[in-house]
Amino acid sequence: MATPTYVIGHVNPDADSIASAMGYAWLLRERDGRDTVAARAGAINRQTSWALRYLGLETPVLLTDASPRFESVYRRLDTTTLDRPLRDAWGIASRTGGVAPILTKEGLPYGIITGGSLFSFLSKLVGPHHQNQEMKVSEILDLPCDRAVETSIPKFQASTRIRDVINRILRGEEDVFWVVDDQDRYLGVCRQRDLLNPPRLKLILVDHNEAHQSLGSLEEAELLEILDHHRLGNPSTHTPIRFTVDVVGSTSTLVSERVEDAGLSAPPNLAGIMLAGLLSDTLILASPTTTDRDRAAAERLARWAFVPRTVLNGETIRSFGEKVLSAGAGLGVRMPQEVVGSDLKVYSAGGFEFAISQAEVSDLHELTEHLNSLTIALDEVRESKGLDFAALMVTDVVRGSSRILLDNPPAVLQELPYPPLPDGTLQAEGLVSRKKQLLPVVLGLLED
Repeated sequence: MATPTYVIGHVNPDADSIASAMGYAWLLRERDGRDTVAARAGAINRQTSWALRYLGLETPVLLTDASPRFESVYRRLDTTTLDRPLRDAWGIASRTGGVAPILTKEGLPYGIITGGSLFSFLSKLVGPHHQNQEMKVSEILDLPCDRAVETSIPKFQASTRIRDVINRILRGEEDVFWVVDDQDRYLGVCRQRDLLNPPRLKLILVDHNEAHQSLGSLEEAELLEILDHHRLGNPSTHTPIRFTVDVVGSTSTLVSERVEDAGLSAPPNLAGIMLAGLLSDTLILASPTTTDRDRAAAERLARWAFVPRTVLNGETIRSFGEKVLSAGAGLGVRMPQEVVGSDLKVYSAGGFEFAISQAEVSDLHELTEHLNSLTIALDEVRESKGLDFAALMVTDVVRGSSRILLDNPPAVLQELPYPPLPDGTLQAEGLVSRKKQLLPVVLGLLED
């Protein structure tokens, strides 16, 4: 069974993670004819949700775990029903290598006829009875299927991870298994040999290259490529892969460059979501991470997106960027857990496991009202993930500064170059980039 390649960003996906996955999956289909699907590794945030709705785009499929599932190994064999004559099942089994799935009239799995079940049936039918020994084959094949069916066949939902049940399967004597949907309806059957060497999920990672920021069970997937703009922390691979990490403000910038290099232009709504990702990551090209390539990419994407008879007709980079940022800004309209968790990244350095989350506001005075609830939420996230410490960076996207909340910080972080305020937060004037401004300082202190 041919399987697609999933293009997927990091857990807690932001606008750039979603946009670059959608854009790169489109490019690989359009340019190379590859079967690629844009995916996401977690719930999208308010900003991304708004942008997708505004542009009329579907949310990428959710893919939280790369471990192979039954859906990757089943075959949808022909079937018959239990009241039909055995000759129907005989015809199916002769074409499928000795397997005939038998369903109820409602289309639900009933049992499977195999060579073994047929032999068992004939043994019971003929036995020592002389009159039965004289039966013609045509008479036997006229009997209903339910006479020769094996009904104790294990069933597994298509979404079940193979590794979770493989030991149980190996302990049993069955060789054929039902694969059903979440309503117990027939999807197909699989054999034990298929489960012992299932096809690996094919993945292309965008907007991250660290395994702990990726979907679960990444080591069980076939990793084909990484396209990113963050620090190196890449997982090991079994074979060489294409690996691009470049110094730009967003992965959408890299995708747009490849689209242009291919002589293509992205459809307006797709260009719009990539522009949203770029402007979100670079704070409308004002972040220290912004490069000349990002500015050129913004112009390129705007040219493709801001066309007549579309929702973006008449927009400018500034006006659209302000809409994107305002859609994700604000603390009062979101639960504290969402504020802390929607843009959170986990790191390892100096023997510490820690997380830095970032939330955007249009006025840092919002933080005062919500400080207690955010502090509690930050502590809950740290404990639930088993981290040594956690930080929340609340950024004023209008004035270009931040305040930092720290939960259980090690003593070395007392040397952070940001003055403490009476409420316990740190005032960080001019700090807007987690990747280029805050993280390098934290890493420098931890690894010193």
